[in-house]
Amino acid sequence: MPAPAAVAAWPAAAIRSAVFLACLAPLLWLALQLLRGDLGADPVARLTHETGIWALRLLLLSLAMTPLRRLTGSPWPLRLRRMIGLFAFAYAAAHLLVYVALDLQAYWPQLLEDIVRRPFITVGAAALALLLPLALTSTRAMQRRLGRRWRTLHRLVYPAAVLACLHFLWLVKADWREPAIHLGIALLLLALRLPPLARAITRRGTQT
Repeated sequence: MPAPAAVAAWPAAAIRSAVFLACLAPLLWLALQLLRGDLGADPVARLTHETGIWALRLLLLSLAMTPLRRLTGSPWPLRLRRMIGLFAFAYAAAHLLVYVALDLQAYWPQLLEDIVRRPFITVGAAALALLLPLALTSTRAMQRRLGRRWRTLHRLVYPAAVLACLHFLWLVKADWREPAIHLGIALLLLALRLPPLARAITRRGTQT
């Protein structure tokens, strides 16, 4: 018969597994569509868009974990935040890889020129650059090694989220509704971290 501690760990393990599979599912679906040749007339553009939009969605989801923890009064959202954040970085890295390897045909000088001359690529590259140190220092060992500096460093996710939204907004030339919605969500999630709102959410969480 399983030990009580093992039984208690089952729901947490099931939630983590479900979130892991949910984060991985878009990439697996893209891979399946690529193998079947179902990515449409411009598969490179489709891959670039899908990896980018999922990077942004997961980045915003990772930002939602702290307000959710305050609202629920439960620590479980924070236990998912690192995994979701790492998936966001992985999709962002895949977004860059698709652009460089397939769109630019691995011509790196063109990438550097695009970063300098095209504002939406400039802010996108800046967002990815800010996420890189966060991914590299996401382990508990690095958290212990950096101490208080770890929290300061990981606040880089705030400007990274705004820059990623601007990257999407400036990329779109016609219908701005979808990127505007993502930007609005990002600004809301950042506003919920302001002390008065954070305290109000925490009080509401303790009352429920």
